[in-house]
Amino acid sequence: MCAGFPTATADAGGSQIWTYQRTVQRGNLNVVIPTLAVGAVPTVGGSLNVDPGGYCNTQIRMVGGRVAEVAYAGDNNTQNHRDALCVSTVDGCVAYARQRHQVRTGAISR
Repeated sequence: MCAGFPTATADAGGSQIWTYQRTVQRGNLNVVIPTLAVGAVPTVGGSLNVDPGGYCNTQIRMVGGRVAEVAYAGDNNTQNHRDALCVSTVDGCVAYARQRHQVRTGAISR
């Protein structure tokens, strides 16, 4: 329930695989360096394009109504973090599960 409806599902021999697709479009930085040529000095110039967006497919294998495995696929890394575009789906579900556990057991985490 925490991740919402999957984008796709597939039966896989006694289990189901739920796929959640996410596309992140953020700003784009494009820097162009002008070409310079002075006499016998070689030409200097070029461009730099940095696009921090990407996409993520989070696949969750369900066995007996429970999560048995989670895997990520896609262009989902950022400069500083591996699988950064995917983890929000799982992080939200972990927080949801902890909250449900606390309500069910009356436990308070510190």
